Amino acid sequence: MTAVDPATGTCPVPLPETERVLLGHGSGGRLSAELIDEVLLPGLGAAAPGGPLEDAAVVTLAGSDLVLSTDAYVVDPLFFPGGDIGVLAVHGTVNDLAMRAAMPIALTVAYIVEEGLPIEDLRRVAASVGAAAVAAGVPVVTGDTKVVGKGAADRLFVITAGLGRRLPGAAPTAAGARPGDAVLISGPIGCHGITVLSTREGLGFEADVASDTRPLHRLVADMVDAGGLNLHTLRDLTRGGLASALNEIAAASKVGIEIEESALPVPEPVRAACEMLGLDPAYVANEGCLVAFVAPGAAEAVLAAMRSTPEGAEAVRIGVVHDHGPVLVRTAVGSRRVLDMLLGEQLPRIC
Repeated sequence: MTAVDPATGTCPVPLPETERVLLGHGSGGRLSAELIDEVLLPGLGAAAPGGPLEDAAVVTLAGSDLVLSTDAYVVDPLFFPGGDIGVLAVHGTVNDLAMRAAMPIALTVAYIVEEGLPIEDLRRVAASVGAAAVAAGVPVVTGDTKVVGKGAADRLFVITAGLGRRLPGAAPTAAGARPGDAVLISGPIGCHGITVLSTREGLGFEADVASDTRPLHRLVADMVDAGGLNLHTLRDLTRGGLASALNEIAAASKVGIEIEESALPVPEPVRAACEMLGLDPAYVANEGCLVAFVAPGAAEAVLAAMRSTPEGAEAVRIGVVHDHGPVLVRTAVGSRRVLDMLLGEQLPRIC
């Protein structure tokens, strides 16, 4: 939709779509935020939560802090180097709990299956869910299955919910970042999004890169041991990638963030793919990577704890928090550019 200039008859100013849902509304970027703020939350009315939006909610019950999360997985293709939709569903839900410093207690899983899906594909996905849950140390305690007519879904959707218990002495939140905090990242970025895109489109990059999907709760437990309440914010870098996560945190915490472009851990195959496709690695999705905001006095201890684990062996410090301003990238030549929220849909169907 565009606005027509009455003097010239041209349409130079794009206007946002307000009448129909676009793929970009599921990107995890600005359109997603608008859909939530302008449609979904108003629909909840008094039932809507207060405070910043998180990937998981803390529910206090009988003096214990429990954490609850829910998610849906619609990745295309269902199977890709490094994982599949079943592994992704388990890891994504466990990681949403972990970003609130919670260890998983139980998962639920539901399958929406399109008529005509090969039984063997469903069998493979179910086995992946089971194997990933066992490896993460969390039982799948209940679930559901629905079969819909051909064309009513895209082969298979997986819906999960997770329940966890928050570790004592930790309370990370999206609104917790403070001026002076060090910004740490647990490892290389961009692998999942490039793998899925390459596999779906037959680009060939999947020969050199695989999805980074993995559970992060054990990494977070070690970080909490090292940093405790100095661990202010955690966020896994899924839809919208690092850039969207940083913008969400900056907005919730009312701070500015500056990161060093040269410090970003981008694997060479991912960098090459992004250059060829015209993508910015900072917006490419991940499924086994987190960003942490840590008080400056505890940053080195937390970074060392991260590097002592398989999930955080390549962890690095990438930036610092300021008291105001946008999210900025300091380039290799010393200039600065704004790293804005993802606007549209960069990589459809990656989780």
